[in-house]
Amino acid sequence: MKASELREMGDEQLELTLKETTENLFQLRLQAQTERLDAPSELRKHRRLIARIKTILGERARAASQAAGDAASAEQAESAS
Repeated sequence: MKASELREMGDEQLELTLKETTENLFQLRLQAQTERLDAPSELRKHRRLIARIKTILGERARAASQAAGDAASAEQAESAS
C-alpha cells in the first residue's frame, strides 16, 4: 500500500490497518521461527507498512497540536489588543 493511499484514509481506518498489519507481522514472525516462509519479503513489507502508518499518524498529531497552539496564540494576541 502506498503512502498516498494511506493519507486518504481516516484516522480510525489507519488505526485498524495498523492493528491488522501488526498482527500479521506477528504471525509471520512465528511462522518464520517454526517453519519455512513462502515469501520472506513479506516481513519487510509489513514492517515498512507499519512505519508508514505510524509516520502519517504522527504527522497528523503534530499538525493538530500545532494548529491548536496557533489558535491559542492568536487568541492571546487578540485579548492583549
